[in-house]
Amino acid sequence: MPTKTSRRAAVAASTPDTASAVPAAKRDRTHYLYIAVIVAVAIGIAVGLIAPDFAVELKPIGTGFVNLIKMMISPIIFCTIVLGIGSVRKAAKVGAVGGIALGYFTVMSLVALSIGLVVGNVLDPGSSLAVTDAVKETGQAQVSAEAKDTTEFLLGIIPTTIVSAFTGGEVLQTLLVALLAGFALQAMGSAGQPVLRGIEHIQRLVFRILAMVMWAAPIGAFGAIAAVTGSAGVDALKSLAVLMLGFYATCFLFVFIVLAALLRVVAGMNILSLFKYLGREFLLILSTSSSESALPRLIAKMEHLGVSKPVVGITVPTGYSFNLDGTMIYMTMASLYIADAMGTPMSVGEQIPLLLFLLVASKGAAGVTGAGLATLAGGLQSHKPALVDGIGLIVGIDRFMSEARALTNFAGNAVATVLIGTWTKEIDKGRVEQVFAGALPFDEKTLLDDGHGGQDTPAADLPEQREEGEKELAKA
Repeated sequence: MPTKTSRRAAVAASTPDTASAVPAAKRDRTHYLYIAVIVAVAIGIAVGLIAPDFAVELKPIGTGFVNLIKMMISPIIFCTIVLGIGSVRKAAKVGAVGGIALGYFTVMSLVALSIGLVVGNVLDPGSSLAVTDAVKETGQAQVSAEAKDTTEFLLGIIPTTIVSAFTGGEVLQTLLVALLAGFALQAMGSAGQPVLRGIEHIQRLVFRILAMVMWAAPIGAFGAIAAVTGSAGVDALKSLAVLMLGFYATCFLFVFIVLAALLRVVAGMNILSLFKYLGREFLLILSTSSSESALPRLIAKMEHLGVSKPVVGITVPTGYSFNLDGTMIYMTMASLYIADAMGTPMSVGEQIPLLLFLLVASKGAAGVTGAGLATLAGGLQSHKPALVDGIGLIVGIDRFMSEARALTNFAGNAVATVLIGTWTKEIDKGRVEQVFAGALPFDEKTLLDDGHGGQDTPAADLPEQREEGEKELAKA
């Protein structure tokens, strides 16, 4: 019977052949796939400008692709969290990760709100606009069933049944059920190992289906970008260019100054290296205007990078509801813009209570296209109804601003996962260097790693793999 040491030695000995032969072919196939996505985006923009009416009719194509990915999110989150928590012997560690994550999300949301507040007051782009009756009607139309107060949001985390958490498409409901299942399996000890092994097989199946769905990305990207370009057009952008460009610049500065500095100081990591590693996910978000389209791949890639399953499983899904840096900046600047356009500019004393209210109201707004606008409308309706009429002013460019929102939200969650992994000592720095150097390429075919929480790692061995990390955490 080969020992664990001999098995690891055998795996290590076979690594050079695997890295030099098999992944090269896989990279070639997916390389062409994402070149096709870029080409599809270019064609979609051209179609949107040349034949806008026809382009708008293509919207269901993009929506269908995003829905294909969204249907995979709940099972992926469930499997990832259950395997992560079930492999940890001490429940306190999971609580520590969750507490650190929520604390970090709150601080970064306040930072993003503050930056948006400063830039919005400096630019002051809305003072020259006029609000017509048509604009008012458009604004009121945005206050739909999406608007929820804090109590409804908190109660909405609890699913009607365990099964409905998977069918309702609510990320936080899935997160709750997965946490309960993970802790229950943890308490069962060795009796729960067969269940963990079964969930591990389900995870591989779900990721394989996701890899198949990704081959429809060029078609989905074409439909999504064509519809956006056709519906907004060039004229809608001219009068709002200052707000839109200011928002893009603010998001850029937030990511490459605030997040980059945090990543360098805390984890000693270059943000450009991380973004290069996540380049395909950024392209997917840019083409679909939805950060949710990249959520399953972010989970897989963060685990591949070397962050432990519990940290990834808790930080990424929670971050998609509580760590919306781009949405924070957007709501701040949009609120100030609308107030100026309505002829009722807000003083700093009025701005701060509104923005703190929006901080709470935004929680639970998933990274889906249009969620930012609906959240803004709901927040203004509850806190300052007079401003709702002005929301119609930004409807024309909301889809273009949604691109920056989604990219910034995604970047913030990727950085948060690395930071929280570093703070909890649940990240393999040596593996990170190997991944960034290209020595351990990501498997685009399975989206899972052999020997790193993947196919060749029996569920029964998972608790043993976590013991070393727990000892380091206890010493810290």
